[in-house]
Amino acid sequence: MKRTIFTLLAGLLGLALQAQWYNPEKVNKKAQMAYRAAIDNLRSGQWVVGKSLLQVALKQEPRYVEAWLSLMSAYGEKKMYDSAIIAFETAWQLDSLYSEDMQLPFAINLAGAGRFEDAMQSAQNYAATVSPDTRAGRAAAYRIRTYVFALDFKKNNPTSFIFDPRNLGDSINSTRSEYYPSFTIDDSLLVFTRLMQGFREDFYSSRLQADGNYGAASPIDGILNQEPSKGGIQMSPDGDWLFFAGNFPGVGFGDFDLYYCQSTPSGWSEPMNLGTAINTDFWESSPCISPDKKTLFFSSNRPGGFGGKDLYYSERQTNGRWSLAMNMGAGINTAADDLAPFIHADNQTLYFTSGGHPGYGGSDIYLIRRQPDGEWGKPENLGFPINTTDDDGSLIVAANGKTAYFASARTDSRGGLDLYRFELPEYARALKTQWVQGRVYDQTNQKGLPSAITLTSLQDSSWTERVVTDETGRYLITLPVGRSYSLTVSRQGYLYYSDAFNLEGNPTDSNYRKDIPLEPIKLNAAMALKNILFETNSFRLSPTSFVELDKLVALLMENNSLQIEIGGHTDNVGNLADNLKLSTNRAKAVVDYLVSKGIDLNKLSFKGYGSTRPLTENDTEDGRAKNRRTEIKVTGF
Repeated sequence: MKRTIFTLLAGLLGLALQAQWYNPEKVNKKAQMAYRAAIDNLRSGQWVVGKSLLQVALKQEPRYVEAWLSLMSAYGEKKMYDSAIIAFETAWQLDSLYSEDMQLPFAINLAGAGRFEDAMQSAQNYAATVSPDTRAGRAAAYRIRTYVFALDFKKNNPTSFIFDPRNLGDSINSTRSEYYPSFTIDDSLLVFTRLMQGFREDFYSSRLQADGNYGAASPIDGILNQEPSKGGIQMSPDGDWLFFAGNFPGVGFGDFDLYYCQSTPSGWSEPMNLGTAINTDFWESSPCISPDKKTLFFSSNRPGGFGGKDLYYSERQTNGRWSLAMNMGAGINTAADDLAPFIHADNQTLYFTSGGHPGYGGSDIYLIRRQPDGEWGKPENLGFPINTTDDDGSLIVAANGKTAYFASARTDSRGGLDLYRFELPEYARALKTQWVQGRVYDQTNQKGLPSAITLTSLQDSSWTERVVTDETGRYLITLPVGRSYSLTVSRQGYLYYSDAFNLEGNPTDSNYRKDIPLEPIKLNAAMALKNILFETNSFRLSPTSFVELDKLVALLMENNSLQIEIGGHTDNVGNLADNLKLSTNRAKAVVDYLVSKGIDLNKLSFKGYGSTRPLTENDTEDGRAKNRRTEIKVTGF
């Protein structure tokens, strides 16, 4: 339960005489007139005028307890907690008996300032004066539970955290409200919602400039903004898709539905309804697409949930259609509203807003992490002061895992809600994520090729991510740091492509650009197997090589008539004869593995080339590493 300024002020003029000395009827008449005018202005939303009139009343009558208590409420409404606390403490010193009924609002202001021990004491003092079966008693019990949570959280997370949100500035924020920010994975493009006249909401975009700031925001081009009734917007990490909620007359299935647009050479496409697998006669909003573009998360109040609004998800099928939306379950959804899902680029950390899990009061922001078995873990509260005693909205987190963005009406707001960014504490961070993006194309004619891409952890081959490029061959794959990956690209009628990404330690690059040529299967076509590794000066295959070799097995089984030569190559370290022998044995080791997997030996041959066919100079370690390789060449089909 949250008491607003209106409920806190109601009946204040008619309080009976309770104190030993304080008598409202003996207050200076001019002070009473200023006080009544202040209350009228505060009730009509004129906060600045109302606060000023309270100060006028207190100048006329410094011992005006009611005015001090009302000033506490006025400051509390604007989250000026330190000023609110001073106002109450002044009233308490003047007359504690008269002020004791306001101990619970005082506790809420103490909690707003992060003083949870003091808030607990004040709430307990208040609870002792009221019956637990009354509305006031239940409100006190609720607040005490939130303070117990806050103190336990602080005890279990003792690390200090400096919360210092920075306004994104005048190029983004205006005198109107801005909210629902969304970025491409490289932060180069920002889109967000701006509240216009009345209930109209328009979508804006801004591009990152060379100085690290965002340029002047402008309305998104095309027909997207023609309809006034729109809601939360979210962009796919590659910047190709926009998802949003809209209530378009005569188009949707009921209340707000979910729509999407695609980026085209001429701008964003016409909005397309996501269909009945996702949308219902009820309310759907706050869409969020996963980094692999396979899963759409959103919130809905459709029947069959756990109460209020629940989180749902839908999987994108190989034919491009969406599966029937599924509830995310009782471990995540509650009897209260669960809203605003955001899946991080690591595809393992999901942030959302809920009013039903233990927290600080109202709705808080939580995270859940995907477990090794693919299931979601328990919700974790992001803690104070990210979460407060008020209703807290949504946030998104950049690919670095620590920079968060959210909308807030803070003291430096240009007007209404503004967009801010801040650094998350360690416990609330997602995995730092790098990425590889590029284009798959035919090596012969340069045409883009829709292709299948598989990313596999070399430490744990059970960790695999598969994506499909778009029709032009473009792709983006996220790479959570701390692992090494093999990447393979395949398309029927072509030799597959392989590469490796070693992200253990602290890599110098934050992302990779990789345009991938595929070689059509033809006589003498060749490719390097970049993930075939051997122990030093040995022809024993490293276990990490099996991921790559199994891809080669699949290629040979899919193309049953294909005949290949396995070629072994070394750098120029050591003498020529030893290198020739080592490369021959390594090529044979690959053939032996293929045969062990059921490949006909008659389709295979091998040859060692030693250091006679280098790809580059051998005068650097990087060059020598490129020259140490295993290749295949088509010898017949």
